[in-house]
Amino acid sequence: MPQDAAMAKPVTTFTCTACGASHKKWAGRCDACGAWNTIIEEAPLSQGPGRGLGAAKGRAVPLSGLQTVEAPPPRKNSGMAELDRVLGGGLVPGSAILVGGDPGIGKSTLLLQGAAAFARGGLDAVYISGEEASAQVRMRAQRLGLADAPVRLGSETNLRDILTTLDIERPDLAIIDSVQTLWSDQVEAAPGSVAQVRAAAHELVTFAKRRGVAIILVGHVTKEGQIAGPRVVEHMVDTVIYFEGERGHQFRILRSVKNRFGPADEIGVFEMTGMGLAEVANPSALFLSERGQPIAGSAVFAGIEGTRPVLTEIQALVAPSTLASPRRTVVGLDSGRVSTILAVLEARCGIPFAGLDVFLNVAGGMRVNEPAADLAIAGALLSAREDMALPPEAVLFGEISLSGALRPVAQAENRLKEAQKLGFSQAILPDAQKVEGAGGMQLRRIADLTGFVGEVFGAG
Repeated sequence: MPQDAAMAKPVTTFTCTACGASHKKWAGRCDACGAWNTIIEEAPLSQGPGRGLGAAKGRAVPLSGLQTVEAPPPRKNSGMAELDRVLGGGLVPGSAILVGGDPGIGKSTLLLQGAAAFARGGLDAVYISGEEASAQVRMRAQRLGLADAPVRLGSETNLRDILTTLDIERPDLAIIDSVQTLWSDQVEAAPGSVAQVRAAAHELVTFAKRRGVAIILVGHVTKEGQIAGPRVVEHMVDTVIYFEGERGHQFRILRSVKNRFGPADEIGVFEMTGMGLAEVANPSALFLSERGQPIAGSAVFAGIEGTRPVLTEIQALVAPSTLASPRRTVVGLDSGRVSTILAVLEARCGIPFAGLDVFLNVAGGMRVNEPAADLAIAGALLSAREDMALPPEAVLFGEISLSGALRPVAQAENRLKEAQKLGFSQAILPDAQKVEGAGGMQLRRIADLTGFVGEVFGAG
């Protein structure tokens, strides 16, 4: 038999169900993520007859220039301003959206309310649940006051049946809850496995682009907070949204981390009530509503989330430690960033935190990832350590470099406008910060961290 006619031996791959990494052979522990007993064998993809690039000729792909004039994609608003904001201004037909969040955080409630809002706005919405029966979804709809919304329900996990139904009905919006429960009869793996999740997501995204149906997929998250399954699913979809919040707080944050049709890192703020999720139009006032008299260890940070300015309170507590290694407890902030700020305070300003327990928290369950929060974190830490309250009418923002210098940040004008709207009259910011129009705010410009300690806390 000629060599080119011989059948090549299929190559078997082994994939980690936790992180999606591929391995040449089975092992008990994944080298990529360190998880145990998560590597499974996957059947190879069949190339069929005419394998190889030279065996069959494909069709030519039409090409176009960069100067083609096309209308922007039309958008459909739900009437829920916070949801539309995170989507980039509304729902784009044919888009694929992935929504992830912790168990019990309210993903199904949010999407049922969103489906009802889109349906009442004129869209044909279909809600397919793979985790609940239709009767259970109806019970939730009645509790939320959505029983009269023209949303069509279905309960199915077979991917082939779901695609056939969507192809026949041709809705404007289809919500699939969740992608980890779907299974394809063409993949020999259990539902929720890497192969099944990848196949289901690929088929649904392809269907959305081909038929112009907007599809929202619900994704489970791992204990690290990442969406379970292969990371390639996040690359397939147009928008990736995380629904965040602390169980002890009623606030919920809808955060966009990827959006091909709008700004990333945009947030929408909701409050969990007995009647479902209520929109919060002014999150700054909500996160600062519990502030009382000025106390040591509290600093107000003027931050930016996407395109929205948001004021949050950073709280610090510094206490003597009886442990050999003092505790460093951080909630809502990057612990590595906090450790860097502590090191800069000790090395550049001579203010040690050795032998002291440090506790940091962002009020209201908010998460702050901006480097612009460095100055507010340092202010809260120094205020707690020296037992001196910061000026109650002041907001802080600025990035701290390893040399102790304060670096300017973006969108200073928007930060100042939001602070002034909420009654703040003073801002502590880097000396090099360019501001076009302070709007009546008093600006206290500081060059470095040593100057901040001397001016605000009266120490050199």
